[in-house]
Amino acid sequence: MFIISTGRSRTLRPTIPLSASTTMTIAFAKYHGLGNDFILIDNRHASEPLLTPAEAIAWCDRHFGIGADGVIFALPGQADHDYTMRIFNSDGSEPEMCGNGIRCLARFLATLAGRDTTEVTYRIHTLAGTITPQLRADGQVTVNMGAPRLLAAEIPTTLAAPEAKVIQQPLTVAEQTWAITAVSMGNPHCIIFVPDVEQIPLAEFGPQFEHHPAFPQRTNTEFIQVVRPDYLRMRVWERGAGATLACGTGACAAVVAGAIAGVSAAAATVELPGGNLEIVWDETSQQVYMTGPATPVFSGKTFPSSHN
Repeated sequence: MFIISTGRSRTLRPTIPLSASTTMTIAFAKYHGLGNDFILIDNRHASEPLLTPAEAIAWCDRHFGIGADGVIFALPGQADHDYTMRIFNSDGSEPEMCGNGIRCLARFLATLAGRDTTEVTYRIHTLAGTITPQLRADGQVTVNMGAPRLLAAEIPTTLAAPEAKVIQQPLTVAEQTWAITAVSMGNPHCIIFVPDVEQIPLAEFGPQFEHHPAFPQRTNTEFIQVVRPDYLRMRVWERGAGATLACGTGACAAVVAGAIAGVSAAAATVELPGGNLEIVWDETSQQVYMTGPATPVFSGKTFPSSHN
């Protein structure tokens, strides 16, 4: 059973299995970043996620669970980090990082500390390395996403020699040949520039790119329309989550890909179905900066299955 707080309480009774070892209630909060939505769990008292991947799948179910693109766990920090981020996608897989998710995590952590209305910066340990989100006074969150990885071996992909960049390389998918630019933001991205993103059958093409053997760890796939050099329109198929309303790492990868392919600027607004992100790739420092919102939706807590 779930007790949900939205300013007006209501109770939901989805079928959500909890592991046999779960004997306590689990508090959670629901956030979204431009419609890319997540369940946030305060996991700071334990070094491993409170849920199993199978439980995360059930929680993310939009008919029988809370509904989300993924579950994010705020774990204790490592070394000189404030916290550690782990995330399970809605299919139970674990990505290295999530751009929209880390903005939501930063806002969640600030709220837990009673600092959600002040400027604060965190150093977050992720499977993609150190990520530094900064909560701003205007409510936006700016994240230093680190430097992009551009070599085929780093992405990884077999579309080029291991030490070569993948820029507008041909790849045949769905009986068409596409020009692929590949970028890793700690997780793999396959970027395709097209005349009109609305003409792409995302649900049909997305899985074929995600599972293509040229990407041994699967891939996120972004279709990009260059409206202006400083304004990109994007639709995304996320690895492990499917079509989502926004993808922060994908927006960063798209701007980097546009710059190295010579089709757009190194600083651009990226329009996603859920809203806009501002992306800047500082080519001197090589750091990529993403700015966008993180919005709380509701909070609640779960009870063990014996109470259902």
